[in-house]
Amino acid sequence: MNAIGQSERATQDRIISLFHDELGYDYLGNWIDRESNSNIEEGLLTAYLTGKYTPKQISIALHKLQTEANNHSRNLYSNNQAVYSLLRYGVPVKTEAGKVTESVHLINWQEPYKNDFAIAEEVTLRGNRERRPDIVLYVNGIAIGVLELKNSRISIGDGIRQNISNQQPEFNEWFFSTVQLIFAGNDSEGLRYGTIGTQEKYFLTWKEDEEDDSRFKLDKYLLKMCNKTKLIELMYDFVLFDGGIKKLPRVHQYFAIKAAQEHVKQHKGGIIWHTQGSGKSIVMVLLAKWILENNPNARVAIVTDRDELDKQIKGVFTEAGEDIVRTTSGRELMSLLGQAKPRLLCSLVHKFGPQNVDDFDAFIRDLKAQPSKTIGEVFVFVDECHRTQSGKLNTAMKAIMPNAIFIGFTGTPLLKKDKQTSLEVFGGYIHTYKFSEAVEDKVVLDLVYEARDIDQRLGSEAKIDAWFEAKTRGLNDWQKDELKKHWGTMQMVLSSRSRMDKVVNDIVFDFSVKPRLSSDRGNAILVASSIYEACKYFTLFLKTPLKGKCAVVTSYNPQSQDVTKEDTGANTETDKEFIYHTYTELLRDIESNPGMTKTETYEEHAKTLFVKQPANMQLLIVVDKLLTGFDAPPCTYLYIDKSMQDHGLFQAICRTNRLDGEDKDFGYIVDYKDLFKNLVNDKGTGALQVYSSELDTSSGGADPQVLMQDRLKKGKQRLDDALEALDLLCEPVEPPKGELEYIHYFCGNTEIPTDLQTRETQRAALYKATASMIRAYANISDELEAAGYSSSSITRIKQQLEHYLNIREIIRRASGETLDLKAYEADMRHLIDTYIEASEPRKISPFDDMPLLDLIVKTGIDKAIAAHLGNLKGNTTAVAETIENNVRSKIIKEHLNDPAFYEKMSTLLDEIIAARKAKAIEYEEYLKRIADLVKQVEAGHADDTLEVLKTSPALRALYNNLQSNTISTEAIAENNSEYMASSDPVLNLAVKIDETVRQVRADDWRGVEPRERVIKQALFGILKDVAEVERIFLIIKAQKEY
Repeated sequence: MNAIGQSERATQDRIISLFHDELGYDYLGNWIDRESNSNIEEGLLTAYLTGKYTPKQISIALHKLQTEANNHSRNLYSNNQAVYSLLRYGVPVKTEAGKVTESVHLINWQEPYKNDFAIAEEVTLRGNRERRPDIVLYVNGIAIGVLELKNSRISIGDGIRQNISNQQPEFNEWFFSTVQLIFAGNDSEGLRYGTIGTQEKYFLTWKEDEEDDSRFKLDKYLLKMCNKTKLIELMYDFVLFDGGIKKLPRVHQYFAIKAAQEHVKQHKGGIIWHTQGSGKSIVMVLLAKWILENNPNARVAIVTDRDELDKQIKGVFTEAGEDIVRTTSGRELMSLLGQAKPRLLCSLVHKFGPQNVDDFDAFIRDLKAQPSKTIGEVFVFVDECHRTQSGKLNTAMKAIMPNAIFIGFTGTPLLKKDKQTSLEVFGGYIHTYKFSEAVEDKVVLDLVYEARDIDQRLGSEAKIDAWFEAKTRGLNDWQKDELKKHWGTMQMVLSSRSRMDKVVNDIVFDFSVKPRLSSDRGNAILVASSIYEACKYFTLFLKTPLKGKCAVVTSYNPQSQDVTKEDTGANTETDKEFIYHTYTELLRDIESNPGMTKTETYEEHAKTLFVKQPANMQLLIVVDKLLTGFDAPPCTYLYIDKSMQDHGLFQAICRTNRLDGEDKDFGYIVDYKDLFKNLVNDKGTGALQVYSSELDTSSGGADPQVLMQDRLKKGKQRLDDALEALDLLCEPVEPPKGELEYIHYFCGNTEIPTDLQTRETQRAALYKATASMIRAYANISDELEAAGYSSSSITRIKQQLEHYLNIREIIRRASGETLDLKAYEADMRHLIDTYIEASEPRKISPFDDMPLLDLIVKTGIDKAIAAHLGNLKGNTTAVAETIENNVRSKIIKEHLNDPAFYEKMSTLLDEIIAARKAKAIEYEEYLKRIADLVKQVEAGHADDTLEVLKTSPALRALYNNLQSNTISTEAIAENNSEYMASSDPVLNLAVKIDETVRQVRADDWRGVEPRERVIKQALFGILKDVAEVERIFLIIKAQKEY
């Protein structure tokens, strides 16, 4: 029993022994009363340097180090950066004029164990205000780490906040100019780490050898991170100064770089898949830096489709003393790679493609025929490799750098359709960090998904029929069928004005009631299905309170030629004309910025406001732009009114799950297109499932070259078969096989309807065979040589392609089987807006108030959502156990906040599980019960909870836990006489305790024993029982309200 609730002193003694006995650090002593404690202990540093450098060199180096560490004209970040540069690269020292400048290395980075590692405890800092870190880590007398410890009953957050306040100018900012790592820990929560300037929410948790549970997590991870070799490595290879923020790697970034380093040493490429928002850019920067420093012959070319990543990389490398050159074309890159410098280059991915090249194969042959000699070993980093490494770009890049090692970075997993091409370029996965892991590690937020259905129905079928009858009198049967198909497609795909009005009203309503939207702290993106619908939505929002606070971002730049062929003379407005007129009006008063179009200027301004002033730009309406890429802004809500899937869908929804302030708990997805089946399906191939699931590791074993050969072999066979089929189909055409002969064979006499009808089968076969040929050619059009075709064969194939496309067009026009839909488009849009009515939006996802991740860790719950909790198929036991495990996890995590309530929830969960296993309830009823329980667990209270308790979790916790224990009648009676708020004596007692705590608590009372004692004394005055005071105090301590 004595081991429970140990003091902080006991924890500290154990940790000191760990550093001394297991890690081999010297113990410098308890420095509570020692004068002149410093972040640079000159005696220790001089002792380390003596014998390596002359006394004069040491004296100059110490002076320079002290000067940089204590420069009062700079802030902590700048001083720390200057000190880090001296630690990492050495102090330049010149002892006499005319002598060579030498570097005094303060730390031996290559041989970690030759440094002097030590710790001191209770290091009193006598700055502006006295503070005393529990443990300080020294390397060669330089303070590089600070550790704050708490006992197991005090939050680790107290230690973090203590570290943060110690860095303030009014406390001991000066001491942290040399510090690289800042730790906080206790025995119950483990260890968190950060560096100078790290906000509390960004303090990180290390994870390694998770199956090892032999000791406290605090001890386990101090042993991992403060191991002499690891600590030196972290400081040398994994510290980043980035735009005013000092950063350390998250654990997944560390292990990704370590894995990539091994690949690089073996001259192997691969793919790093790290979920959207988890910091891929930092991995790229640190890995490139490591390659250049550790391989003197290395060159790194970073290929991206994001301008802003280029700028970020350039800034970081400039600070590290490396120059980066941004190339303007593939040819310029080739030229620069033929010179010894620069070693680091950037190029936007589209620069690798042919510029105004009609014959792509000739372009590639030209590149291969004139190879540019490259100096050094070339490593190519390709960002968003799932979308840049296919087709022509892939071919061009491989032609430019045939011997390069390619490393791909992606925030989305490689789906089957792009896996094969990517494996040919890169090889297998180097490291992965999935969405579910990132949410668990609190790197990104979980997602809340809500499907809203807006039904559309035909209002007047008779009027639609009358329009068709009038408009199609002059058309043949084929043309009538084509027009009806187009009408069906428009009716299914397009939104009526009525439906769009409902969506607009729905979003405006959300802005008045939803978290963050209603407080002007958050904003939203609406994804429209086309530029036309984006413009339509924009004009509708101009009539709402969001006027002036919304913008349309599609990159469309109005040009007069866009509408020169649109006017049909019918005095109607086509879709293109509407878009043109909307943008022309929108941009009328916009002054272009230098080097930018009016559209670019307008959109850049809108995006800047959206990110920096959300209250002044609350809604962006987009189609594709801003949904992916480095410069895609985060938001709180994403409204989807467009059919999306795979990478695009996942990257879009991840716009909402970036961390952004304490009041943002989730990213919210509102889906008007019922895309849930694309996120989650019973095949396990939905975007979220693939993103959260285990990898298909089978791809790792296949030889990429074999995969490519197999794919090209099949592609060649398909193209040969398609051309042969067309040759056979056209063989009966009479010589000389001119246009007239083809028309006679496929149409007969076009003035005789029966001739057209009897030859309809031949024409259908021609159209189908031509379509097959186009598809087969498109699949390998950029790789015809690699597929085995000679130059003469490629020329012949292109001639055949053009020949058969011309024949198809001639036959279509001769038979009247073409239809210019332009004349009908505006009328059909008018019919949709006028006669198709929309109902009010309704929620169709029963779990819409819950984080999506908790329900889809394993596939299954999607079936319940998709089928409205009925008609389920598949492994229902697996579905149930997945939900139950997540509910149990939530109960355990929240238990301390309200033990009585969560024990009740645990009991209810046990009962539901027992009923399911005993088959005492139907599966549909089970799902309804578990959904109700989950909502209670998420809310933290039952549906029948008193209204006064619903608004205060702290008061509710007191009430529940006072109820659950036997309280002295005297205490209740006494408190009823003073605090008669209701007929419920327990509620009155809870109210009194709540009010008392609010009155007597001091600021930052947690972990400060005298302040905690004040609260306990006040509780004893009410409860009259020491044991009861201790029990209730733990509950009070867990409440954020206090």
